[in-house]
Amino acid sequence: MAFKSINPYNNEELASFPEHRASELDAMLKKADESFAEWRTRSFAERAKVLNKAAALLIENLEKYAETISLEMGKPISEAKAEVKKCAWVCEYYAENGEAFLSPKSISTDAHESFVTYEPMGAILAIMPWNFPFWQVFRFAAPTLMAGNVGLLKHASNVLGSAKHIADIFLEAGAPEGAFQHLLVSHDSIETLLENDIVKAVTLTGSEKAGASVASLAGKNIKKSLLELGGSNAFVVLEDADIDKAFEIGVKARFMNTGQSCIAAKRFIVVEKVYDKFVDGFVEKVKALKSGDPMSDSSEIGVLAREDLADILAEQVDKSVEMGAKVLIGQKQKGAYYEPTVLTDISADMPVFKEETFGPVAPIIKVKDAKEAFEVAANTEFGLGISVFTQDLKQVKEYINLVPDGAFFVNDLVKSDPRLPFGGTKKSGYGRELAKDGMMEFVNVKTVYIQK
Repeated sequence: MAFKSINPYNNEELASFPEHRASELDAMLKKADESFAEWRTRSFAERAKVLNKAAALLIENLEKYAETISLEMGKPISEAKAEVKKCAWVCEYYAENGEAFLSPKSISTDAHESFVTYEPMGAILAIMPWNFPFWQVFRFAAPTLMAGNVGLLKHASNVLGSAKHIADIFLEAGAPEGAFQHLLVSHDSIETLLENDIVKAVTLTGSEKAGASVASLAGKNIKKSLLELGGSNAFVVLEDADIDKAFEIGVKARFMNTGQSCIAAKRFIVVEKVYDKFVDGFVEKVKALKSGDPMSDSSEIGVLAREDLADILAEQVDKSVEMGAKVLIGQKQKGAYYEPTVLTDISADMPVFKEETFGPVAPIIKVKDAKEAFEVAANTEFGLGISVFTQDLKQVKEYINLVPDGAFFVNDLVKSDPRLPFGGTKKSGYGRELAKDGMMEFVNVKTVYIQK
């Protein structure tokens, strides 16, 4: 069997990747184990040198990596370049801060000496999606490698060119052979991987269904799992908001990466006093978005990563319209392209409200006041993040505990930042990536107690 990389913009085949045979996979796992035995003994300074070199390689080859991203999954090239730059940042961040995060912690007890150490676990399996084919991997790889673990990447089958680039980067940066490998395997091989004693834990970014399956397999084998799943983030606009700023950022929050982001704003909840002004400004901004070839610097909207994904989105919109939603702009599809779409007259039972819409569709809901706004925002099975627009920075802090999400952003879109923990609640998953919290997910927290 071979995996094919297809350009979703023109359906041209980019490359073909033969699946690893069972014997090849066994050899790669053994190589990971051997590499871990050596990599874990390297000092933090030596590991940091590898990460800093990886960051430099990302910037040196920015155009090449961005081109691969855009060709494989349709992201506008300007956004692909920004993604590669962010990967360099996360490498530099953990190179600078990793040792401090994992330094032993002394604790006063009745012992002569007691402290906590943080040790690497071994080979960590990462099952990654196609929507941010570099960033999703690097935000796992940088802290994982800096901690002394080794990585095994099972990437989405449509972005295997990106996977190869990433493995090559770490090898060229000076990581030992086997410290970071990408596995050309199907989903059917995940159970076998998790049953192997060499694999110590798993992290997955993907769908709720995939997360439930992998978590079940990890639990069966008594192995830790971290899940970063879907989202249906609320974008709340209160009556005292800076409306111009709200619809400016709102368009970016919904349509970045052609709407294919777990943390995108997916439900716009606007207080009635400012509803008309927000909708008018938002729609004008959406109309101005330029759709086109993802390889063009002027394109702001590309195509979805596959045609079937556009089909699913169209079905969600069409059903919602049948249920009473009003189309202000959009609802047109051509192959993998789906026109930016804005909907109003939304009810909570519509697919565009209760399901995750992974594409350029913005449903706008009118509410009476802040109380209703947060009730509507909390009415979801997901819990990744929320954006709230208001100029009352004191009052807004009282709203933080009204929505049990993993992130609460005020006057900005929800985004990931290496300096801040990232993750969700409910069906958006569990565990945290990034910051010190993310680094602690895959280390053995060891208590040391010494008595005379």
